[in-house]
Amino acid sequence: MLRMNRLLPLFLLLALLSACTEDVNPDYQKEVANPAYFHRSVKQLTDVIVHDIFSPPVASRIYSYSSLAGYEALAAGDPNLQSLAGQIPHLAPAPAPPAGVEIAYPLAAITAQLKVGKSLIFSEDRMDEFRNQLMAEMLEIRMPVEVYDASVAYGEAVADHVIAWYNGDMYKQTRTYPKYSITQDESKWQPTPPDYMDGIEPSWMKIRPFALDSASQFRPLPPTEYSLDPDSKWMREVNEVYTVFSGVDEQQSAERQAIAQFWDCNPYVSHTVGHLMFATKKITPGGHWINIAAIAAKKADADFTRTVETYALTSMAMYDAFISCWDEKYRSKLVRPETFINRHIDQEWRPLLQTPPFPEHTSGHSVVSRACAIVLTDLYGDNFAFADDSEEEYDLPTRKFPSFLAASEEAALSRLYGGIHYRPAIEYGIAQGEAVGKHLLERVSTRPLITEERPGR
Repeated sequence: MLRMNRLLPLFLLLALLSACTEDVNPDYQKEVANPAYFHRSVKQLTDVIVHDIFSPPVASRIYSYSSLAGYEALAAGDPNLQSLAGQIPHLAPAPAPPAGVEIAYPLAAITAQLKVGKSLIFSEDRMDEFRNQLMAEMLEIRMPVEVYDASVAYGEAVADHVIAWYNGDMYKQTRTYPKYSITQDESKWQPTPPDYMDGIEPSWMKIRPFALDSASQFRPLPPTEYSLDPDSKWMREVNEVYTVFSGVDEQQSAERQAIAQFWDCNPYVSHTVGHLMFATKKITPGGHWINIAAIAAKKADADFTRTVETYALTSMAMYDAFISCWDEKYRSKLVRPETFINRHIDQEWRPLLQTPPFPEHTSGHSVVSRACAIVLTDLYGDNFAFADDSEEEYDLPTRKFPSFLAASEEAALSRLYGGIHYRPAIEYGIAQGEAVGKHLLERVSTRPLITEERPGR
């Protein structure tokens, strides 16, 4: 009896597949190419990243490899895309699709994206539950069982290829590298309240990039020279952070606070209320821009191909931007405003936002936001206005932007309003991110032939 109970789900699945074979939907290839399926898969990954509390650099790795797996599986059968193999020097061609077998390449792309995403997170059960639900919906499309099986098998083969590839990116090795060492040099970063966490990912610059020749290829200008001279440039920059809400009217102050909070994107914020301590979890900065990519694709009514292309390019830009930014952070190791102001100006001062646990220069928001904005501008145009509702699920209102670049500029400036960055980290970070994004577009081409002009070109 126990044996029959275990076999019952298999019998039901076989019966369902048999029914699908007897009543094939002639439009199954069209219906499986609904971009909503891929959007949902990426959003599920975002939800798990938030749940598992991955740091911003690590989250960028999860987004990029999973998106690239989906892209490579789709490109194998989509004449409007070309493989990134060879364009990314260390990426070998994915396995070829089996000859003489029909494949629904969008289903293969979703399969590859989900499998690679699952391999990079902790809460595998959450990914499994979502995948089972989505695949049940795919069966309802009523494609031939042999097409379904071949498509899933091919997607898994591409996923295995990508997993073998990412295992060589130095991530595992950096898990064993030394932590950041605190020094007595007051100009250098030290852990900040309330948790005084160790510096996150001090060896991230050793992670293998996609398009960059090296982590230091777009090394930004250095921070302003540290000084206690009240008339120095350094002290002027510190005082700008300290007085950012001084000398402005109530409306301007409220707007600056709203901007800072909208772009906070801190995956783990500690709260202390009396003797009660708790934490809130949110999307990372990269996750916010992945959501903006989704907003853009949906507004433009992008088809499945353009949607997968959008996620792949945006996540690649984000990934390389974090490597470039972290290279500078742990070279300059600059002290955060909170630490300096508490020591030398006002012991009771606290920034509006919780200071992230890593050095100040350059601003990660500035570098990553600009790199992603450059790619999205190339895909959808200079004046692509959009309403960003990415933070609504965290009880923050939608903000509207006339362009991706405008959004990236606000994201960068938000770090000054939040009290966690000096102005050079923002301005130099924007230039750094722009260089990273443009370099990616110069090195990587997703379209084999110009069958349509991108709005941004």
